Amino acid sequence: MATLAYTIHVEGLSDDALVVTKFDGQESLSSSTFHHRPCYGFCYHIDLASRQPNITAEQIVDRNVELRMYRDQKLVQRVHGVARSFIQGDTGHHFTLYSLTLVPALERLSLRHNSRIFQYKTVPEIISTLLQEMGIQDYAFSLERDCAQREFCVQYRETDLAFLHRLAAEEGIVYSFVHEEGKHTIAFSDSSALHPSLTEPVPYNAMAGGAVDTPYIKGFRYQSEAAVSEVQLKDYSFKKPAYSFSQAVQGTDMDYQQARYAHFDAPGRYKDDVNGSAFTRARINYLRRESQVASGQSNEPLLRAGYKFTLCDHLDSAFNRDWLLVSVNHQGEQPQALEEEAGQGATTYSNQWCAIPGHQHWKAEPESSPRVDGPMIATVVGPKGEEIFCDEHGRVKVHFHWDRDSQQDEHSSCWVRVSQGWAGNQYGGMAIPRIGHEVIVSFLNGDPDQPIITGRTYHATNKSAYALPEHKTKTVLRSQTHQGEGYNELSFDDQADQELVYLRAQKNLQVEVENSADTRVNYDHVVSIGHNEQRTIAQDRSLKVEGKQQQTTVGDYLCQIQGDEHESVQGDWAKKIAGAVGINANGDITIKSGNKITLQVGGSFVVIDSSGVAIDGAKILIKSGGAPGSLALPTCPDVLETAAANGSAFVANCPGAKS
Repeated sequence: MATLAYTIHVEGLSDDALVVTKFDGQESLSSSTFHHRPCYGFCYHIDLASRQPNITAEQIVDRNVELRMYRDQKLVQRVHGVARSFIQGDTGHHFTLYSLTLVPALERLSLRHNSRIFQYKTVPEIISTLLQEMGIQDYAFSLERDCAQREFCVQYRETDLAFLHRLAAEEGIVYSFVHEEGKHTIAFSDSSALHPSLTEPVPYNAMAGGAVDTPYIKGFRYQSEAAVSEVQLKDYSFKKPAYSFSQAVQGTDMDYQQARYAHFDAPGRYKDDVNGSAFTRARINYLRRESQVASGQSNEPLLRAGYKFTLCDHLDSAFNRDWLLVSVNHQGEQPQALEEEAGQGATTYSNQWCAIPGHQHWKAEPESSPRVDGPMIATVVGPKGEEIFCDEHGRVKVHFHWDRDSQQDEHSSCWVRVSQGWAGNQYGGMAIPRIGHEVIVSFLNGDPDQPIITGRTYHATNKSAYALPEHKTKTVLRSQTHQGEGYNELSFDDQADQELVYLRAQKNLQVEVENSADTRVNYDHVVSIGHNEQRTIAQDRSLKVEGKQQQTTVGDYLCQIQGDEHESVQGDWAKKIAGAVGINANGDITIKSGNKITLQVGGSFVVIDSSGVAIDGAKILIKSGGAPGSLALPTCPDVLETAAANGSAFVANCPGAKS
């Protein structure tokens, strides 16, 4: 008959300081529940006794502990971890009773609660960061699939361990433990093919009873149940708005059930087909993980969660195959460790296990994703020295005020989309939040990984364009010159009897009308131009002034008509010219009057009327002396503009010409 023995080593105590009287432990692939509390890979409750009555929590809690199991004085198994809790019990004649809870160092991550952002990291990289921050160096990844980088991944108001579980389950990654002397290593994997196997098969012994020296399995049960037969996930990406991003996977080993149990879910939390396919496979493996499960009892301590074993000697040869252990409960008693109870019973060991066929994949239960229960305030950020920072989609970077790691620069977040008032195919509105602006950020489906800016707000530093409440009747759209002083503005004042629409351009104003433009001013219209005005009218122009028209030209007035000029005056027509008048016609000149025509220079004049022609002057000369005056006639406007710039005279006697 084989003899069993259990010992325990606690960091900082001698090996004989504590003796094991009883233990009850559970191991599982990833997390489970044990004694109504979470179990993160393994959890052992160990009853102890000691001749020392004053062992304190300071000597036990948070220290490394190793439980060792011997058969015939040969070490066959060990469990290494840390003491999560410690209880001091009764003291007898020789011994004081104690107990402790042994868990993996991984469980320390359940005591850290955080909110932070990871950018352009894979899930293994994020998990590595979480472990290393806790000082855990003993871990390894064995993955068939390369996990994609996540552009933006938020740990939001959750423990480090809940965050780790959530990401791992989403990627289809599970973990178990490898126990060695002085350490335990977390083994992450995503395929049953990557789990280690026991070197020797374990025989089935249905008739086992009493003491049996060799390890065996008994009480074998195999259960099949109907489960989800198909998973379909769907998502959306604004970069491919017309693409369905639909992924579907069928279950396997379903000969015993119908294949019409479809599981559809959206959003699937992926933005490409590669991740979508992997997430969908992970989901169906989780939903079918208990569709075919074997269970039994054993006295083989080598049965550990995350290991494969080969069953042999079963009467049904279909069960003599590889099995992947997903959970194992271990019990051991060593009552003779207490002198007062010597002879009360032998040292015993047993376990109960659950396993799935070795070719199937066990996936952890997905953790509930945290949900942002409402919008939050953030500040737009970007590179130092810049005022506007965006990408080709008009997205910006923001700093969340809960993000303690943010440097408040262009690396503080992912590119965040900005809701606009109107957004069509090359039409709509676009107002990019600038660095330093306070914005309201919402989250699509409450997912902290999918922020979107839905509003902007003023605060004590960034104040409104006009002081309030003095200007409460104003509605304002004011911009600010980029890297300069000034602004453009369109504002409306709705104060009664002072209503005003105000438009200001810091530099240029350009208005383009593809068809007609109608303007109606019921009262005065004043236009003031500080420099030049130029108008080009492709066809006709009509101007009607129902009252008086007054025009003053301080400089020269230049007019060129390439066609005819017709002018009709219903009343009198008078012109006063301080200089000379020149008229030059290539054709006829006709002056017609219904009454008379008078030409006068000084005291001399010529009068033409219906009675005849009267000439009066000091002298009247006909073909005797005198000469016609010379004329400086206008030319085309561009020549005239050049002449005006040079101060040249346009007529023979120009009062503006220099002498």
